[in-house]
Amino acid sequence: MPKRWLTGWRVHGQIAERLRERITTGAYPAGSALPSEAVLSAEFRVARNTVRRALHALEVEGLIVTVPAKGRIVRADGYVVDSAYRYEVIARDLRGRIERGDLAPGDVLPSEAELCWLYDVSRNTARQAFTMLEREKLIVSRHGKGRFVRPQG
Repeated sequence: MPKRWLTGWRVHGQIAERLRERITTGAYPAGSALPSEAVLSAEFRVARNTVRRALHALEVEGLIVTVPAKGRIVRADGYVVDSAYRYEVIARDLRGRIERGDLAPGDVLPSEAELCWLYDVSRNTARQAFTMLEREKLIVSRHGKGRFVRPQG
């Protein structure tokens, strides 16, 4: 389909209809992230605000959900979207390993760089995960040595 300028009063309705069609045909399957506003704006050759209105219409219909730090995600019946921030996901994973005993008291935790590689996140996101676990008193940081599972008691 050739790209052309969309015109008219209800442009965002036309964009919403095209995105709705892509969702229902499986071009955007449940759980997948939609392209960014900037990408959609360039594709449909409209202002980002117009795309934003179209996306809002789809969200009101319950077809998509906005997830912090992940974008707009396609929903489906029975599909649960994990709306946690990335650092919360990392902290939950590490907490689970500590509670199961996979990481025993005194064990060294992965470094920030390792978490960045494992979870494909920024260093700041990895630090936020560690900060969360330090506040819960599950881990302790030793300057120049790393982070360790805190001894209980």
